Amino acid sequence: MSPRFSQSFKKQAVEKSLNRPDNTTLKEIADSLGVGLSSLSRWTLDAKNQQLETALPNENGHMSKEKRPQDWNLEERLEMIISSATLSEDALNEFCRSRGIYSHHIKQWKLDFANGNNQNTQAVSRSDIKNLKHENKALKKELNRKDKALAEAAALLVLQKKVNAIWGNDEDNSQ
Repeated sequence: MSPRFSQSFKKQAVEKSLNRPDNTTLKEIADSLGVGLSSLSRWTLDAKNQQLETALPNENGHMSKEKRPQDWNLEERLEMIISSATLSEDALNEFCRSRGIYSHHIKQWKLDFANGNNQNTQAVSRSDIKNLKHENKALKKELNRKDKALAEAAALLVLQKKVNAIWGNDEDNSQ
């Protein structure tokens, strides 16, 4: 039977894997933690997609759902970015832990603000993508139709040349 790992262990393992030095592989991190590489990879992927469970028991022993990073609105994200701007790396990690997020979330939010990415533009881009896919499909259909017509015209020209070579040209017989 496979061992069950606590959520806090999974979070610490993911944070360790995300903040590993460049010369350290994910396999080495997994071995040092006594975890399978596939498990650590899945936890890391879930954390990057903000799907790693954040339910932890509170002081009363009841399970409470912390706010997921994708549930933060733009004002809250901006406030976190401003609040954490002057913090050192260790202080930033402590600050983030107290709020139930990771430092990489704040870094991603900074990039999103700098690039003008937000949830509204993503929703618009989805409809644009759908329209572009539809247009692409129509253009491919038209291109296939024209390719077939071109192939047919080329075949007719080849046949016409063969007919002229075998029976001669009509213009030659009229003289």
